[in-house]
Amino acid sequence: MPRADKLSKYRSKRSRERTPEPVPPDGPLPEGNDDTFVIQEHHARRLHWDFRLERDGVLVSWAIPRGVPLDPRTNHLAVHTEDHPIEYATFAGEIPRGEYGGGRVEIWDRGTYSTEKWTDREVKLVLAGGRVSGRYVLFQTDGDNWMIHRMDPRVEGWEPLPDLLEPMRPVQRARLPQHQERYGFEFDWGGERILAYISGGSARFRGARGEDVTADHAQLRSLGPALGSRQVLLDGEMTTLAGRSTYAIYDILHSDGRSTIDQAYEKRRTLLDELDLNGPHWQVAPWFRGDGAAVRAAAREERLAGIVAKRLDAPYEPGKESASWLRIPV
Repeated sequence: MPRADKLSKYRSKRSRERTPEPVPPDGPLPEGNDDTFVIQEHHARRLHWDFRLERDGVLVSWAIPRGVPLDPRTNHLAVHTEDHPIEYATFAGEIPRGEYGGGRVEIWDRGTYSTEKWTDREVKLVLAGGRVSGRYVLFQTDGDNWMIHRMDPRVEGWEPLPDLLEPMRPVQRARLPQHQERYGFEFDWGGERILAYISGGSARFRGARGEDVTADHAQLRSLGPALGSRQVLLDGEMTTLAGRSTYAIYDILHSDGRSTIDQAYEKRRTLLDELDLNGPHWQVAPWFRGDGAAVRAAAREERLAGIVAKRLDAPYEPGKESASWLRIPV
């Protein structure tokens, strides 16, 4: 069967002169083992993940807006797209803006798979990848719309992002704590408390009482695509920095399928710093170990209301006013 029979739609959307994507010449399709898969994170107009399976000389492809599910209780939409050439299994790069699928493509996972069933409406397979392994099924629902479902139990140790977590609150103190070396110090921004729930490239936001405030902060929605496939729960405040409304992030309560609330504040801050979250409307708030007097003096210069002292060894206590956190006026 000539290659153009299966790749004509792919070719019609791309030009070798304008895109770095592989556009192989006409000719016979390659013969493989029908056992390679690749998942590509695609930062196009809307972030999604492209799931591709080697089959009869091409990569049969689906676009999955929220990524491959790790929990059998959740099915994800998978939109069937045109077949791609086998060479696409190793493609990563920047598709120029204005071209079909313009944006950054990264290889998120790849590996091998075995087929349990393959029909025009249902595909059952077993994945063996670096990030995703297990039994999955894709099934057609309506036209190009399919669903992908994990048939195995959820990945061992993996926990879904909680639907709601109440923020921890500091107690009020007039003076700096003794043994300042046991504390980390942050500025008290005095802004609107917000928890950010990030999963599958999308973001939703809840206020201090658990109310949904996503619609009130449209400028923060791009925080979801900025984190890509990361699944995190962040704690912070809306404040004004350099004249711009900014989400100052100072804690991480869930990270890629693991709750972090039982970990020490110092460890959580290390995890948060590693995310390197500095965007147009958000940034990781600074923290300082041990020298509360200097932090309070800096807060006074910035005309902030106070600072917060947090014990380095303290876990996060949802919904509690805890003496592990001390709010100290300047």
